[in-house]
Amino acid sequence: MAIKIQPLADRVVIEPVAAETQTASGLYIPDSAQEKQQRGKVVAVGSGTKDHTMTVKVGDTVIYGKYAGSELKFDGTDYMIMKEDDILAIV
Repeated sequence: MAIKIQPLADRVVIEPVAAETQTASGLYIPDSAQEKQQRGKVVAVGSGTKDHTMTVKVGDTVIYGKYAGSELKFDGTDYMIMKEDDILAIV
């Protein structure tokens, strides 16, 4: 899927994964009790800066900080846009 957003410099656009709606034991979690997701798939990557080459690439699944980045709604889909430094790990 191609996205029409091109992040600048060392920024990354991430599509968060859907929140878990059911526990392992089968209990349903109401929307009000679901935690904010901290995992997502990279859908666009900036070109980096002269001091910072990009590590992540499109298609990587990453874990990011709970309060990292900014939420963005584009063409009816929710995304997060953040600096690569806010990404904690590639899984």
